[in-house]
Amino acid sequence: MTSFDSSPQLNAWRALLAVAVVFVMLATTGWTAVRARHDPGGPLQLSVRAWNHARVDHRALPDAASPPERLREFFAALRPAQRRHLVHRYPLAVGNMNGAPLTLRYAANRLALTQARDHEERRTRDPRLSPDGREEAADRAARYTSMLRPDRDFLAFDPNGSGRAAEVFGDLAHARRVSVVVPGVDTALMTFERGNRPFTAPSGMGRSLYAAEQAAAPRARTAVIAWADYTAPGGIGIEAATASRAQEGAGRLDAFVRGLPGGLKIALVCHSYGSVVCGVAADRLPRTVTDIAVAGSPGMRSASAAGLGTRARVWATRDAGDWIRDVPHVELGSLGHGADPVGKDFGARVFSSTGAVGHGGYFVPGTASLRNLAHIGTADFGDVGCAPGGAGCRTGVPERGTSRA
Repeated sequence: MTSFDSSPQLNAWRALLAVAVVFVMLATTGWTAVRARHDPGGPLQLSVRAWNHARVDHRALPDAASPPERLREFFAALRPAQRRHLVHRYPLAVGNMNGAPLTLRYAANRLALTQARDHEERRTRDPRLSPDGREEAADRAARYTSMLRPDRDFLAFDPNGSGRAAEVFGDLAHARRVSVVVPGVDTALMTFERGNRPFTAPSGMGRSLYAAEQAAAPRARTAVIAWADYTAPGGIGIEAATASRAQEGAGRLDAFVRGLPGGLKIALVCHSYGSVVCGVAADRLPRTVTDIAVAGSPGMRSASAAGLGTRARVWATRDAGDWIRDVPHVELGSLGHGADPVGKDFGARVFSSTGAVGHGGYFVPGTASLRNLAHIGTADFGDVGCAPGGAGCRTGVPERGTSRA
């Protein structure tokens, strides 16, 4: 006779109780940060509204949220002087416009960053601000100054609230494959890059992955984008335990990849809560997304890889010392993110993360996780190192280099 102690019903209740205990602890220890951090009346929104009411040569401009194909046609029909005028008149709108030419978005975001830096520098001298307010302004001015370095290009920039950005590494205009890094909690402009532990920040993740791809396949035409263009949960708490931020982020991610140049093959590289974003977005993404790789995932809001509803290959890894392994893999209404992507029943291609240390170690140079993510990005699937237990993660994939084109 089956013991009641091992019944599936009791195990499920135990899991749900564990979820409740974890969330109560988080909520009562000050770790929870449930807050709206993006003002709908911010600078980007004002720039978009102005664009939507503007005209060029007595013709109305297309809606800034038009499909990328419509915006590509619009910009292609403009004279160079008209394009320059729009960049200087509406830099935030153009810089974040999916479908606008890459060079225009780079130029527009550089102008928007310059304006944001100048604004913050003025605030550092504003006697009406408190000392803390002036210090915050100085920190922001320093961040924008760093982002304005000549060797950096941005496909998205929004200074509103905690801020958003998307940085490009490599020659995206001539790339055949691009890896889009989707980071997790506490992603904001002030955490976009870090001097200490740089590979735990979106910019450091993207830079490290691009260097690894170049080392793995020097002749491959690849690029990497550090995509921090959604409002991530602030801290580890109730907000991070629900999919509310992921739902909004998934829509933004889908729109972003559809706005990338045509002909690209795209791999999503999703870390921590970023894997929730990728999981929610999976069934709506275009076929140009050929691979979804998650690292340190709390779940993808799905019981299995097949349940994601995508034709993309699904890859997963987790370091043995990553604390995320202790998060209960259940989904109860809006709480929890579902099955463990590295679990044997999930159906993902589980690859090795040897050398990674903890939750933030997956993009550190020299780790197996970074090498494997690079091989996925360059489509050298035969070189991917599977997790201990066999070579099952390479089953059914093309041989090395045959799918780069």
